Amino acid sequence: MTTPAEGTRTTGPAVAVVGECVADAFADPGASRRGELALRVIPGGGPANAAVALARLGTPARYLGRISADPFGRLFHERLTASGVDLSGVVRAAEPSTLAVATLDTEGRAEYSFHAEGTADWQWTAEELATRDLGGVAAVHTGSLALVMAPGAARIEEFLVGARAGATISIDPNVRPGLVDPAVYRARLPRWAALADIVKVSEEDLDHLGDFDGFREECHAAGARLVLLTRGADGVTASFDGVRLASPAPAVNVADTVGAGDAFTAGLLHRLGARGLLGGRLTGLTAGDLSDALAFAVRVAALTCEVAGANPPWHHQLGDLAPLTP
Repeated sequence: MTTPAEGTRTTGPAVAVVGECVADAFADPGASRRGELALRVIPGGGPANAAVALARLGTPARYLGRISADPFGRLFHERLTASGVDLSGVVRAAEPSTLAVATLDTEGRAEYSFHAEGTADWQWTAEELATRDLGGVAAVHTGSLALVMAPGAARIEEFLVGARAGATISIDPNVRPGLVDPAVYRARLPRWAALADIVKVSEEDLDHLGDFDGFREECHAAGARLVLLTRGADGVTASFDGVRLASPAPAVNVADTVGAGDAFTAGLLHRLGARGLLGGRLTGLTAGDLSDALAFAVRVAALTCEVAGANPPWHHQLGDLAPLTP
């Protein structure tokens, strides 16, 4: 197993990630006996995946989450620690962990059935979030279920209002229609776009949020400067202050696409941080800077697709795409 010391070279400003850890359970037919269904459990959850990817790339990553003391919680803790994530902002929670039973389609895309009622991830109190340390943090990333599950969702939004004073805000809605009505995401989008500097969606998200032109116009009108659409094998389309750019994805042998979007976001924030562009409203970001960051991010996502589960690459696996020095 690669250790953080072997796999990372910490550079750039810190990024804090707020949101859930989820136990992703995949059916394992090879281990199943007659009359049984064996499950292979892999630590997941979009925000936790992003924190892992950031740390492995070399960005100081601070995870702000509520981790259960149950066996799944211990698995989450081990994964985050082994990847070099700062867990000083974690709340040790009494509630159980969130479980998602996953199935993969023929293209390696996962669909999830969630067991999330009353689980640890959503039980934030105002006091817990108020005491999370953002000292030295240049960006805060959040999204997925953390922004739609009560009671924590509203408290995270309040937390972002305060975090904006010194940090770039990144949001990935990561729509989960099997658990939350997409109408909830659509209703909250204007608030999120007003809080965020960066909003990323996937093509699957837009199945529930509308076409990209309308989506990006709504986000820009609310205040978000950078709006991103990840398009799987077709790469990414970006809209920066209304100007569109695109970056193709490299060809890879896909094991599955689990965690690829989270790895993309981590790659983008890592590269922007390495150029000293985080910490505010993306002042100073040029088309050249953005093109470089997009190319880096799609490469990180592609490498994640080559292995099973949300297992993003380490710094040393990127070769000539090694991090910049700010």
